[in-house]
Amino acid sequence: MTGKKRCSLLPLAVVLGLLLASCVSGCSPQSGNVSEKVYVVGTDAAYPPFESAEGDRFAGFDIDVMNEVAKAAGFQVEWKNTGWPPLIADLDAGKVDIGMSAISITDKRREAFDFSDPYFDLNQLILVAEDSPISKLADLQGKQIGVQAMTTGEDIAKKAFGYSYAGIKSYKEMPSAVNDFLSGRLDAVIGDNGGIIYYATKIKDKKFKLIKDEAFPKESYGIMVKKGNLALVKKINQGLHTIKTNGTLQKIYDRYFQQQ
Repeated sequence: MTGKKRCSLLPLAVVLGLLLASCVSGCSPQSGNVSEKVYVVGTDAAYPPFESAEGDRFAGFDIDVMNEVAKAAGFQVEWKNTGWPPLIADLDAGKVDIGMSAISITDKRREAFDFSDPYFDLNQLILVAEDSPISKLADLQGKQIGVQAMTTGEDIAKKAFGYSYAGIKSYKEMPSAVNDFLSGRLDAVIGDNGGIIYYATKIKDKKFKLIKDEAFPKESYGIMVKKGNLALVKKINQGLHTIKTNGTLQKIYDRYFQQQ
C-alpha cells in the first residue's frame, strides 16, 4: 500500500517516461462538468507502476483507475502527493477525501476507515538472491529483511519474527529497500507482487529470484475514505462497477501487467 526520491536503480525520467506514455494527469481537477463535485485524492506517488509523479504530473495504474472511476461516477478528482504514512493522517483529518495508493484492505484498517469494493488482487513476494537457500518466509529467521513501513509486508514480517526483531528494516519507500538489497545490506525484501515484480524487472547485472510463500494471506487493494463517509463509498463503488463491467478496468490492468 508501496525511494520516493528516485534512486539510481530507478531513474525518475525513465520511470515517468514509461508511465506517462500511458496516462498523465495534473493536480488540478480532471476536465469535465464544472458542476461536478471535486474530491482530493491522496497518494504516495513513488510506487510504480501504481503511482508516480514529476511535479504536478501523475501517472500509473491507480491513477488511471481512479480517474476512470470518477468519470464513470460523475465526479472529478484533484491529486495530492501526500507520501505514504502522511496519507493516513491526512485522510483522517479531512485534508484529503480519498486514499488511492495500492492500499490493502485489512481488518485493522477497516476499523479506522471505510473501503470500496476491491479493484486489484495481490499477494506478498520475497525478493532474494538467485543463489540464496531461502525458499519460504520461515527461512528468513536471523536474516536482514527489508519492508516498507506501515504495509502488510511489514505486518507479516513482524508477526513471523517478533515486533522487536532487529533484523526487520522498515523503509519509508520501497525503492530504498530494493536498493539496499542490491547493495548487499539486506538478505531479502518482502513486498506486494505488483510493485516488487516491477522493481525486480529493473534490476541489471544481478541475479535474483522471487518467492511466493503459500502461507501468505490473499489480499486485495481498495479505495479508502474517511470512516462513515458511506455516500462517497457508494459513488466510488458505482464507478468501479461500471469500469469492471464495461471492460475498462481490464484494459488498464493489461496495459501495466500483461507482460508480468
